[in-house]
Amino acid sequence: MALLGRCALLISLPAVLLLSLGGRASGMGLPPPPPMVNFSIGVQGVVWCKSCRYPGYFPPMDASPLPGAEVYLRCKHGRRALTVPGRSGPGGYFLIQTSLQMSSFTSQQCRLYVPSSPERACGVPAYPSGRNKGLPLKFQEFVNRGNGLQGMYSVGNRLFRPKYPGRCY
Repeated sequence: MALLGRCALLISLPAVLLLSLGGRASGMGLPPPPPMVNFSIGVQGVVWCKSCRYPGYFPPMDASPLPGAEVYLRCKHGRRALTVPGRSGPGGYFLIQTSLQMSSFTSQQCRLYVPSSPERACGVPAYPSGRNKGLPLKFQEFVNRGNGLQGMYSVGNRLFRPKYPGRCY
């Protein structure tokens, strides 16, 4: 009987821990932020051109990075809205870090937009499809900045493709 009691304790402890995290936990062992927690936001991702061999071509993805793509983070809540612009660098990578003025918005109220490709020949949105929906923010980690806590988010890859396959120039 004593052995049965110990087994029940071992089995129920992880369940209690999971429930105390709201039933959700990230792969890194940290719970995602609650929807109503306010903090500054950092957003990162990469803009690519699918099927074109520009400088930096990455064979496993069959894609090349697109430097110079305009990106912007847009947060809205009711009538309040704020836009933070950014641009992809030489490897197609972008990082937008917001200031404390964004702390009145939650991550669910923000989306990232990449309205067009900087490369005319590779201008058709491929993934995710569509131009106006914006990309949702996916929580990665909390980063301690000198002026407070920042939630670092990723939007992953934004792919464009040529209108006519094989015509990249």
